[in-house]
Amino acid sequence: IWDLRRDPADLGVATAAAAALPCRRVLAVGSDMAVGKMSVCLELQAAARRRGIEARFVGTGQAGILISGGGVALDAVRVDYAAGAVEAAVLATAADAPAEALVFIEGQGSLCHPGSTATLPLLRGSQPTDLLLVHRAGQTTIRHHPAISLPPLGDLIASLEALAALGRPTAGGGEADRLPRVVAIALNTAHLQEKEAVLAITSVAEATGLPC
Repeated sequence: IWDLRRDPADLGVATAAAAALPCRRVLAVGSDMAVGKMSVCLELQAAARRRGIEARFVGTGQAGILISGGGVALDAVRVDYAAGAVEAAVLATAADAPAEALVFIEGQGSLCHPGSTATLPLLRGSQPTDLLLVHRAGQTTIRHHPAISLPPLGDLIASLEALAALGRPTAGGGEADRLPRVVAIALNTAHLQEKEAVLAITSVAEATGLPC
């Protein structure tokens, strides 16, 4: 029996150490829970490898750990140490990764969900260089809390980028000081027919000005 839901050994408080890594760190963030954050990270990792780009994956939930063979079960970690646990997992996965490598960090939860606290320690621990917003096409409220509306994607992107800009070291200019931005939208269209999915993807790309 492999018990994944345990605090990692030697837990510590995060220190923004991942910011010193030379590789790009792409964190998936969602407009809701269970929208496909893990799936899109794994698909992008596979796509990058097909193009000859070194790509690694940090699992932060049970499924991601089982698929990749490592990571941290974030929801089993005491809250004060959650960012530190993410930081340790990212540092371990990205060890010796060159500057051109991509490290995809599996997202958990959502800032929009009233029961979720996972996004902030993921932002702090991974010190992402880039954010990938995962959203279910057409969704306007939290799936299991219909009284809670989702903000327009543009507003959510601005909030995510503002939060990601906090708690970061500055290095006096250059790439190390580049603030993380949402660089693309991953649209979950599993509930749509192909023609509807294409229209939804086009609409979101036009509305946000981002690849979708």
